[in-house]
Amino acid sequence: MRQGRKDRRGFTIVEVMAVVIIIGLLAAIVVKNFVGQVDKAKVKTTQASLKSLDELIMQFKMDTGRYPTEDEGLLALMEQPADVQEWPEGGYIRSKNLPKDAWGNEFLYVRYAEDAPYDIMSFGADGQEGGEGYDADLHSSDL
Repeated sequence: MRQGRKDRRGFTIVEVMAVVIIIGLLAAIVVKNFVGQVDKAKVKTTQASLKSLDELIMQFKMDTGRYPTEDEGLLALMEQPADVQEWPEGGYIRSKNLPKDAWGNEFLYVRYAEDAPYDIMSFGADGQEGGEGYDADLHSSDL
């Protein structure tokens, strides 16, 4: 028989706490890196949508000889304006709804922008004009 020595089984509370702390630190690093990548991807997706809408507006201009009015907005790409003769079957956007930015907000079409005949804008992550970082406004005229 063994005396004075017990078989040790399991982990102590200190060992368990050390493992939990290490796992928590690793999870925090992974989440921080993942969230940053999601935000970057949303900006890139919105920029791609702006570029696509910009190309559709240019196609509309080539076909009709004019840009959509501010009242018509981007809806002119889906529904034929009354004064437009040359209109592709199905319109320029073939979905039932206008596209939205990566944050689920509608794009804004502005006629007679500062340095361009028009601008298409997304107000960024916060959905409000202005902002910095991921909240900054995105413009088709900046692409």
